Amino acid sequence: MSETSAAAPPSGAVAYAELFCRSNFSFLQGASSPEELVSTAAALGYQALALTDECSVAGVVRAHRQIKQQQLPLKLIIGSYFQLPGLSLVLLCPDRQAYAELCRIITNARRRAEKGHYQLEEWDLRSSKYCLALWLPQGEAEVDQYWGQLLSRHFSGRLHLALVRQLRYREARYLAYCQTLAHDFALPQLAVGAVLMHQRERLALQQTLTAIRLKTPVQQLGRQLLSNAEACLRPLSKLAKLYPAAALAQSVTLAAACQFSLDELRYEYPSELVPPDLSASQYLQQLVQAGARQRFGTAGPAASIQALIDKELALIAELRYEYFFLTIYDLVQFAKARGILYQGRGSAANSVVCYCLEITAVDPRQINVLFERFLSRERQEPPDIDVDFEHERREEVMQYLYQKYGRERAALAATVISYRLKSAIRDVGKALGINEMQLEHFIKNLNRRHGVVSWQQQLSQLGLNTEQGLGQQLVQLVEQIRGFPRHLSQHVGGFVISADLCMSWYR
Repeated sequence: MSETSAAAPPSGAVAYAELFCRSNFSFLQGASSPEELVSTAAALGYQALALTDECSVAGVVRAHRQIKQQQLPLKLIIGSYFQLPGLSLVLLCPDRQAYAELCRIITNARRRAEKGHYQLEEWDLRSSKYCLALWLPQGEAEVDQYWGQLLSRHFSGRLHLALVRQLRYREARYLAYCQTLAHDFALPQLAVGAVLMHQRERLALQQTLTAIRLKTPVQQLGRQLLSNAEACLRPLSKLAKLYPAAALAQSVTLAAACQFSLDELRYEYPSELVPPDLSASQYLQQLVQAGARQRFGTAGPAASIQALIDKELALIAELRYEYFFLTIYDLVQFAKARGILYQGRGSAANSVVCYCLEITAVDPRQINVLFERFLSRERQEPPDIDVDFEHERREEVMQYLYQKYGRERAALAATVISYRLKSAIRDVGKALGINEMQLEHFIKNLNRRHGVVSWQQQLSQLGLNTEQGLGQQLVQLVEQIRGFPRHLSQHVGGFVISADLCMSWYR
């Protein structure tokens, strides 16, 4: 089942698309993974789910992959949630242009703030041309009037007022207020769940995440915690009782307008590496031929090796990966010219082309080369070439990339820092109010590699009652949070290079 379509509901059944949903990639807010959310939404019969993590699209690939691999009858919509003083807003991507715009907004907002934070500006909203917007009013008349006027003007025809029902105190009064705003600004209303978890049993974990984020024990947070478990994916029968039929129907109508899929994206490599009078394929072939003469002597490679070279070049051309190899070649040539030690490793050693381009130093005559381990037509993905540079001079290579492509086209990749056992015990324990000295004692004396005694049993042996009370809660929550993303960090050397300016509207 394609994620751009979903099975039609039975006649008379409620149809609904969840358009405001945060996963655990809204760090320390969402209590479910992207995979859990899309799987549950499909099981509940939702038409679509919009993954709208806060100022991020970090989780969408996992949701996309889960839908494809499990063939879920669910459309995935990509979006993001943003906050400004007095404003809560969800932006959705109906098409490729909107996705580029959303990524630009996220990038600029992150660049304006220190690591782990973001700073959205009104300019980001005023310059938006393609994204659809869901406005969640704050309930303060003066503030909402200001944002209602601004959003109506700059998102004309693309703005909806989002109704959230989570059975909270004075909710009926708030809904009546939202209906008045919708009438005043002539906005269609639609139902959203403001989802933070795939099932209500994750409430304790969500509250624990909130305590970790606010660095305050759960017992002291009071009204800063969710008051109930309604911020989950709920059955269609329940939604039908909570929301007006028109608001539910509008969610499906807006979801139908969102046709963008990650399947539309392709690698777009820098093209300036190729001389103007040659194609990428011709230039790569020239470089490989020159490298073959250097590697195998003026007589050239043996017929069997030449056959491998021809086979590899043909597949590279067929899959249009010439620019990928040329980019890596340019990088290692820079290192070679500067006397920077480097070594290509991994499956790239199975490529004669990589050997001829001096990316690897493994002579194919000395091993049984199997190119398909490196690049395969069936995998439908670029090859993985890992190049290690000497640690002391790695910064020179990074600065070369910035100088060659500019900071508008080159950036260090991010890496996801996830909870492991000891970090999970430390953060969950603090959130539950367990004494920090006691926590450090547990962590210091745990043997994660013990082949017989589990970590839960070790905690018991160290004096924690894991059968009831705080000890039992600690064990249950640590089991749930292990593997959760904690935050994004900077990769030690992975780069993303774009063909075009990716932040040309930066301000």
